[in-house]
Amino acid sequence: MTAVASDAAGPALPGGYRITPGRNAPGPFVFASPHSGRFCPADLRARADLTPKALHGTEDALVDRLIESGPDHGAVVIAGQIGRAYVDLNRDPAELDPRLIDDVPDVPMSAKVAGGFGVLPRLGSDGLPLYDRTLPLHEARDRIARVHTPYHTALAGLMQTAQARHGRAVLIDWHSMPARMNDGATGPDVVLGDRFGTSCAAGLTRYLRAAFERLGWRVALNQPYSGGYSTRIWGRPDDGFNAIQIELNRGLYFDESTREPGPGWSRCVSGLERVITALCADAP
Repeated sequence: MTAVASDAAGPALPGGYRITPGRNAPGPFVFASPHSGRFCPADLRARADLTPKALHGTEDALVDRLIESGPDHGAVVIAGQIGRAYVDLNRDPAELDPRLIDDVPDVPMSAKVAGGFGVLPRLGSDGLPLYDRTLPLHEARDRIARVHTPYHTALAGLMQTAQARHGRAVLIDWHSMPARMNDGATGPDVVLGDRFGTSCAAGLTRYLRAAFERLGWRVALNQPYSGGYSTRIWGRPDDGFNAIQIELNRGLYFDESTREPGPGWSRCVSGLERVITALCADAP
């Protein structure tokens, strides 16, 4: 069960995501990495002078590689392959920015849209416009139909299958965050987002917090990230669907200047392997 979009060196295939099934005895866990894709199709038509850092800087670089041990422990992994600048897979498809897209219906803007980061982002990681043009509404809807909709259809299938087999499904939505916060302070190592206790059983949040703290990592809860679109739509514990978002500080594993694994890469991978192994074996 695989649909793949290539990396930046090749063409994108329909769907824009990659699924790696759980091996051995598949469990209730679905690991997702919606922002680890780097391929931006040619019809993005971004500003000609846009820097690679501005184009790719909001992506969750290498997160899909950090969690690739998940299938060895029965977790299925779904990873986005299309760059976040093209379509943001962790936004509501209705979050259309009227300052970027022509003829958007007149509805209240979410905070993300107002900030320039709707389902089709208006700004790059440097805070400057991605485009020197506006997008017609049909182009925006076409991107969503070709990339966002297939990803979430596939994610829904994985969650429903897990719930049917195990009586519950658990979405772990993996992300990364800058090493420093907006005020320049060093951020926590991990932020767990359970939408303030509503998107998953409280025991799961406590379990993950303890697992990361055993590594010596500093863990924050819901601040500044409480969970995005995927966590919201799948965070329904009463229906057998649990969801939690995990933000990993890029300072743990990433060199921002080279956009390659940093000196902490091996330690981070080893730590996450321990968390994933324990999580899939006996998490509540």
